[in-house]
Amino acid sequence: MLKSQLHIHTKEDPQDRLKYSAKEVIDRASYLNFDVIAFTFHDILFFNKELKDYAKSKGILLIPGIEKNIEKKHVLILGLEKLPRLEKLKDLEKIKDKALIIAPHPFYPRHHSLNSKFVKNIEHFHAVEYSFFYLSFFNYFNKKAVKIAKIYNKPLIGTSDLHNIKKIEKTYTLIDAEKNINSIFKAIKNNKIKIITNPLSLREFIWSTIKILNPFSRKRT
Repeated sequence: MLKSQLHIHTKEDPQDRLKYSAKEVIDRASYLNFDVIAFTFHDILFFNKELKDYAKSKGILLIPGIEKNIEKKHVLILGLEKLPRLEKLKDLEKIKDKALIIAPHPFYPRHHSLNSKFVKNIEHFHAVEYSFFYLSFFNYFNKKAVKIAKIYNKPLIGTSDLHNIKKIEKTYTLIDAEKNINSIFKAIKNNKIKIITNPLSLREFIWSTIKILNPFSRKRT
């Protein structure tokens, strides 16, 4: 089983004010025995040979990724180093056979979450994100994602939507696959995966909420 974290932001992401670098994440992931990670910055593909080789030297497969804004909604796209023009959610069909497309935090009350647009466009997605952002006594939005995933037979991918390097192991996914992109994507699509997750403490939840709502936690672009 491959230990994976497939939704990561670092200080190189132009839309986030974060203190840690991509290489620091790779070092931390290696220390915690992760096998696979993906940097998924907002609207930019951050992937190059130097970073890929650095990850490989640490025993990690780095998968190219992006958190793309389409119709003002976030979509995780993994596996492509170049993207065609994607203006509408229906345009995801252009890349469906080449990439892994995940609905991140689909039902959370944030303006860029898919919400009602997810079910309307569900045929364009391969998987649904199970978010780290919940409490032991309040997990409504993930439960809704679980329900929809079950109805439409979509696998759930656990991620930490990393904005705090200390939370990289809070929620992640084990994948029953060989350590290459094709095998990993095939295993995910066939639901050969297991989510490992622990709820946030109330303190962590409050801190994360403040970061999400604070306009100064975002860089100006």
